[in-house]
Amino acid sequence: MKEAGETNTTTERSLAQEIGTMPTGRPGDVAVFPYLVYSEFLAALLCSIVLMVWSLTVAAPLLEQANPGITENPAKAPWYFVGLQELLVYFDPWIAGVMMPTLIIVGLMAIPYLDTSTNAVGRYTIRERRLVISHFGLGFALWWVLIAIGQFLRGPNWHIYWPWQDWSMVKNPEGAMWDFPVWVGLPLLIAYFVGGFVIPQKRWPWLLERLGTARYVGSITLALLFYGVPIKMLLRLLFNVKYVLVTSWFNI
Repeated sequence: MKEAGETNTTTERSLAQEIGTMPTGRPGDVAVFPYLVYSEFLAALLCSIVLMVWSLTVAAPLLEQANPGITENPAKAPWYFVGLQELLVYFDPWIAGVMMPTLIIVGLMAIPYLDTSTNAVGRYTIRERRLVISHFGLGFALWWVLIAIGQFLRGPNWHIYWPWQDWSMVKNPEGAMWDFPVWVGLPLLIAYFVGGFVIPQKRWPWLLERLGTARYVGSITLALLFYGVPIKMLLRLLFNVKYVLVTSWFNI
């Protein structure tokens, strides 16, 4: 028979595991409750306090009644849509306003099917998921960069005004935009996508084996489309490149 002290110890251990006051499973793991739940609750409480203080201290006056005969300059979308408005500078409207939002939604929906790895499931870790987390983090950061540029740096006529510049200072129109010739733009796009599929396979040969052909193609395609956005932005901002490829049906 078990002694009374041993029985009490076992009961206490089981109770502690049930209510989450002890690590369970692998060494270093803890239960969701109370550790994660308390942390999330405190984070939500802190965000609520910050937003309340911000709303009480920062003035948000209404503008005068809209005049249909006068267009506001600059006319900006709400801050959560101004990132899409900023994309209109670099891409045609059907790409920036239709294709990209669709790809973002489809890509987010496809993540559970493309990334089926069970590594580090249920744990907060960066070391074991550096590749995936870094890609997702870059995409999330890019969206906020677009919002910041459109909200804080775009002034009259959608020119870039640094925070220390006055909007009353009229800026000259942008320099002449230029396009890549077809015989240059088309090979560059082909090389970009071919290299994007070949280089990861050479650099990480296990990637294709682990994902399989279908998931590898889907993951790399979404990654290449994503990285094409900052590349196109830099070409426009640094070199005044309007389009990489111009055709009779679409422009990129």
